[in-house]
Amino acid sequence: MMKKIVIVGPESTGKSTLSQELSQHYANHFPTAWVPEYAREFLAELNRPYTYEDLVTIAKGQLELEEQTSQALQEASGNQPSLLFVDTDMMVMQVWSEFVFDRCDPFILNEVVRRKYDHYLLMQTDLPWTYDKLREYPDQERRNKLFQHYYDILQRQSTGWSIVFGLGKDRTNMAIRIIDNLLAG
Repeated sequence: MMKKIVIVGPESTGKSTLSQELSQHYANHFPTAWVPEYAREFLAELNRPYTYEDLVTIAKGQLELEEQTSQALQEASGNQPSLLFVDTDMMVMQVWSEFVFDRCDPFILNEVVRRKYDHYLLMQTDLPWTYDKLREYPDQERRNKLFQHYYDILQRQSTGWSIVFGLGKDRTNMAIRIIDNLLAG
């Protein structure tokens, strides 16, 4: 049986790094895979500012990438337990859309409800913001508002979730402890 763990949170909080580290850590025990963030690839190739309409395109690309990775992991693991780490899901698309455009396309909202995961890891904004040409919100106040938006959404849904914080290996080790407890339960 495949367990799906989603890593969410504001930009520059270590989602991609943690997704990779967790996949590598658990590869010693289970077949694992991680789904990278499709938006990075899409935006890097976009030769103009992104629009509200682009977010649905990005969402569909993210879902396709998740489905491909999930299917490949399922085929590779057969009946063995496996772990899929998802760096960014439709909740991230919802928060991004609502924060930037004050609205969210029904396609994304429907996918937020429809898709099922085993646990969410919400990344705290305690890491220093790191410049990247695709990142938009270096100020801590906006980062905290984004974190609160995720927190509020997670409070209203039924899937288990945890906040991950700390620097370096402390952050990774906290996530490992959370997942170990999930797997033991």
